[in-house]
Amino acid sequence: MARRDDSINAEWSDYVKRLATNLRRTRDRAGLSQEDVAYRAGLTRYTYQKYEKGESRPGSAANPTLRTVLTLSQVLGVPLSELIPDEVPDLRSR
Repeated sequence: MARRDDSINAEWSDYVKRLATNLRRTRDRAGLSQEDVAYRAGLTRYTYQKYEKGESRPGSAANPTLRTVLTLSQVLGVPLSELIPDEVPDLRSR
């Protein structure tokens, strides 16, 4: 039987992958390179690339700060709600 933590981690990973897809789609629509977005957001290109992959290191889901996601929405010229996926995972421990 899978542990609750495993389930939470899987849900978070899926959620972050949807965030990554939203970042890529929005950046492409804005006609910006990853380097442009990273520079304007005060991130390294490597860090931004990882966000677009949905990971912080191989096998570990990304967990950008709210400040970072808000900055990215401003750089990309979209409301925060356009980057954040609608269906949020239940991350409460039981």
